[in-house]
Amino acid sequence: MASVEHESAASGDEARADGSRPEGRKRRQLPFGLSVLVNVVVALTVVAIVQALWVKVYSVPSGSMETTLNVGDRMLVNRTAYPDGKAAAQDVIVFEADEAWAMPTASGGPVDAALRAFGDVTGIGRSNSQALVKRVIGTEGQTVECCSADGAVLVDGTPIDEPYVHNDLPFAKDELDCDTPQRSARCFGPVEVPEDSMLVLGDHRSNSADSVVECRGRPEGQADDCARFVRAEDVVGEVFFVMWPPSNWSSPAS
Repeated sequence: MASVEHESAASGDEARADGSRPEGRKRRQLPFGLSVLVNVVVALTVVAIVQALWVKVYSVPSGSMETTLNVGDRMLVNRTAYPDGKAAAQDVIVFEADEAWAMPTASGGPVDAALRAFGDVTGIGRSNSQALVKRVIGTEGQTVECCSADGAVLVDGTPIDEPYVHNDLPFAKDELDCDTPQRSARCFGPVEVPEDSMLVLGDHRSNSADSVVECRGRPEGQADDCARFVRAEDVVGEVFFVMWPPSNWSSPAS
């Protein structure tokens, strides 16, 4: 009996040394198609969670922020930058368009509708919500207007330095300014920013439908109710990096 048991054990050892497995211990593998599907679902789930909670990728839709952001740039947005939704002055933010900002969109048919519905659920690709990108100029309680004698924007009466401004609206002291008979389109305000809100402008001032687009050029004292503001609850996050194309790698904050 002892010799039989020894032979059986030896036979088992030889089987393992040969790389074989007992029948009952063979691993079951998913069919190839199902395995691919599972991997895709897991990857999409991870991407959706990351974009919903931490960092979301957006494409720049227009030239209103040139040359800080150019049409087609892919930008990374930090969703955790503002726990209360209140951005700081000079930050470049992405926000969801409410009724004051929403623009009509053409229907793209059932495929487009399905892609947008997918984006609404996962945060991947296009969606039914409209996201805009602008720079914060004024925060709650501040008064913003334009222009100083040199054509600068003033916040609470102090001119601000804006080296990022591209292709501003025409302004010439004593020829086309805020006091000449023909008022410069650069001029607006003063406008007071409401509570829990922000006043935003595009860096490409002459091509930006921003907070004061309906106020520009109006005579002083006729700017009431012409401005629109970004509500804190609509802020998605701060643009912190342009990731594509590589030639445009940059941070709006730098």
